[in-house]
Amino acid sequence: MTRARKNLIDLASTSYYHLIARCVRQAYLCGNDKHTGKNFDHRREWLIERIKLLSSVFAIEIAAYAIMSNHYHLVVNVNRRQALEWSDIEVIERWYQLYNGHILVDRFLNGEQFDEANLLFFNEIIAKWRERLYDISWYMKNLNEYIAREANKEDNCTGKYWEGRYKSQALLDQTAVLSCMAYVDLNPIRANIVDTLEDSDYTSIQERLAHLKAFTTSAVKANKSLKKNDSIQHESQPAQLKPFGGNHIKHTIPIALLDYIELVDWSGRHIDPNKKGHLNNTVPKVLLTLNIDEAQWLESVKRFRHQYSNFAGSKQRLKQHAASNDVKWYKGVG
Repeated sequence: MTRARKNLIDLASTSYYHLIARCVRQAYLCGNDKHTGKNFDHRREWLIERIKLLSSVFAIEIAAYAIMSNHYHLVVNVNRRQALEWSDIEVIERWYQLYNGHILVDRFLNGEQFDEANLLFFNEIIAKWRERLYDISWYMKNLNEYIAREANKEDNCTGKYWEGRYKSQALLDQTAVLSCMAYVDLNPIRANIVDTLEDSDYTSIQERLAHLKAFTTSAVKANKSLKKNDSIQHESQPAQLKPFGGNHIKHTIPIALLDYIELVDWSGRHIDPNKKGHLNNTVPKVLLTLNIDEAQWLESVKRFRHQYSNFAGSKQRLKQHAASNDVKWYKGVG
């Protein structure tokens, strides 16, 4: 049974979500369409540019992404606290980057002094906009409507472009967040499109690797000595992706960047042992640190989307969340 969106997005339980949208009628978002012979790779750039623009406006950060031929994956973090700390002016400036304004707000910006009734109405408008600027549904609506308009314009057609509403999975604990990010980053490898992370076009892991390589090359040219911990510095990571850091560094994904790269690379080589490259049998230290079973991890990064339904996490966490929502059972508990 379809659940109401308000029951799927629960910021009191988690701020991390896995989002998926798929084209209708097997239409091609990007890549080579075998039916028409056309190539739509440029649409991948549309989507990446749009999610980054939206994340600069909304209080919603991108942790991982993968743009595939007829669907895409996002892992996002909703930073509600950030939105609540914005001034009224900042809320207005952000909203006006995407949407039409309101005549009362325009009067406020022009310096007009309000009476009590107008001030109350103004505050209600700002509160509504502020809430929408950390709302995943508003984020996804803007993203999908924009891409649909551009694609339909290019195809000289009208009509539905996306296969219903987007799908979401709430990531209830740290292991769920990391395994879902790895699942997303490994999409091209799992689909047998490429063999390496570096060749995984239009994924966040490729972007992170390219940025780290550029940072390292620049540091070497400048004769700057590098330590492993330099990889957690913001300048070594893409500015428009949520950075890795550790539990001791606020507002970061709670592991080091190099540890995540090692983890995803190791996972990718184990998805198909026949793939090119050396198969390293040494278990990444992240799995040991977090006490994650190797077999369970590999099963998650292979089948995450189907292993869980709308909520993902440990069996204990899923049971707790189900009980708190007066639900007997969630997929993934066993």
